[in-house]
Amino acid sequence: MTVAARVPTVQPVRKSVLVRAPREIAFQVFTANIAAWWPLESHHIGATACVAVTIEPRAGGRWFERGSDGTECDWGHVIVWDPPARVVLAWQLNAKFDHDPAVQSEVEVRFIALDAGRTQVELEHRGLEVFGADATAMHDTFDSPNGWGGMLEQYAEVAGARGSAALA
Repeated sequence: MTVAARVPTVQPVRKSVLVRAPREIAFQVFTANIAAWWPLESHHIGATACVAVTIEPRAGGRWFERGSDGTECDWGHVIVWDPPARVVLAWQLNAKFDHDPAVQSEVEVRFIALDAGRTQVELEHRGLEVFGADATAMHDTFDSPNGWGGMLEQYAEVAGARGSAALA
């Protein structure tokens, strides 16, 4: 019996948030300014304090953190780069949150303009079966208040502040 046969299908984690900013700003804050809203103190994988998170703006680009000592730790890479509508990221962290290119789930983020100053942001983290026996636990982690939902709330606050400044 293969591992895939033993792992039940795990539903994707889906979250959405209303951002009070134009779509272009919402996309830019999510991708180019991720360190402004990502909880660097608690959500990093390196041995030292995380000082930056980078998503390189192109398909095939890296998604990684930089520690205070200059070391870089990969989180994955960019699968789809379609500004300002969509980005799809390969999540290549295993259940212990170590980088592992053999373990790849996907994080898709869609930016839907509602009007000139509001954007609906929809996130889906899928392919969680890749975590094998830890798939359900990983789903619950990503779906927890310290997971995508809480992070998107912080993101919406930062993006909204930048959107308000741009519209002023």
